[in-house]
Amino acid sequence: MATTAKTATVRARVAPGLKAEAERVLADLGLNATAAITMLYEQIVRRHAIPFTVELPNATTRAAMRDAEAGAITRAGSADNLFAQLDADD
Repeated sequence: MATTAKTATVRARVAPGLKAEAERVLADLGLNATAAITMLYEQIVRRHAIPFTVELPNATTRAAMRDAEAGAITRAGSADNLFAQLDADD
């Protein structure tokens, strides 16, 4: 892909919290929003597709998300405790 001067502008509206969090992560990676968007666009062009899976959650995942939003979650403290709790339900 040939390198050319960056003269086009991309504008998008996102939630301020999402923007701030994403930019913190990008900074930790040594990137800024322009570099990340450029990388995304380059991958879209190369793959002729979005470079990650975009799919709706299945029924089990949707139910788990509803439970989590309602506060119905299991806290175990460790993987061993979690498996013990799950085995106890059988």
